[in-house]
Amino acid sequence: MENILQIEALCKKYDGFKLDDINLKLPQGTIMGLIGENGAGKTTTIKSILNTIHIDSGKIKLFGLEMKNNEKEIKEQIGVVLDDSFLSEYLTPIDINKIMRNIYKNWDEKLYFEYIKKFELPKDKTSKDFSSGMKMKLKIATALSHHPKLLLLDEPTSGLDPIARNDILDIFQEFINNGKNSVLVSSHITSDLEHIADYITFINNGKILLSKTREELLEEYGIAKCSKEEFEKIDKNDYIKCKKNKYDIELLVENKLKFKNKYDIEIIDKPSIEEIMIMYIKGEN
Repeated sequence: MENILQIEALCKKYDGFKLDDINLKLPQGTIMGLIGENGAGKTTTIKSILNTIHIDSGKIKLFGLEMKNNEKEIKEQIGVVLDDSFLSEYLTPIDINKIMRNIYKNWDEKLYFEYIKKFELPKDKTSKDFSSGMKMKLKIATALSHHPKLLLLDEPTSGLDPIARNDILDIFQEFINNGKNSVLVSSHITSDLEHIADYITFINNGKILLSKTREELLEEYGIAKCSKEEFEKIDKNDYIKCKKNKYDIELLVENKLKFKNKYDIEIIDKPSIEEIMIMYIKGEN
């Protein structure tokens, strides 16, 4: 399986923040969820991929090509949804179509208006009159309508109600069904990623803490609950983080079956992606 995106040793430094040695591979035909707190480095990573900010060091390849030498060719094949969209709020969907057909050689007017209809967006109203959910749907329709091979999405389901979110997630799933397209999606709504992501990459304070398949995280990781007496007998190398509560201690473990076989701990819960993220950030070493 080829990688549609490959990042090697990416570094970007700002005052008070550093994106530090980011390594990431996104195979064709897959969806990767990018998770982390606000300010962790998710948006900086996406903007680095798009070459909209200058990186300090590292290599970024898309479709086997380096962005700095092949930007026009690469961006023809990328659909983008960012929070700070370049689209003016004084444009109507009809206006956007006129602009985009002169930008992308593969712009598909018919497909674009099919999405506009599907999302129930008025064609002749300026987007400043749209709700936040409608604006997001307009961005997604625009991103999809030039037949990209890669979608780069920053919080694409933010502001959408559960039904609309589900519809959008279905579209992302359909997008990769040909086995060639891929999606990199940054999201705070980790429950969405549990439904669609093949891989989860967790960034914290500019560093990747983990990058694993969804199955590894949801099926192999566990949160063990033990007494203080039991905790004193557990090797520090056998858990990732611990959280001390009033009556018990929770341990984030990488392999719950292996842990259970080694220690006589009765309760080992199956964690959500959000619970794993919180344990990494709030737990103690």
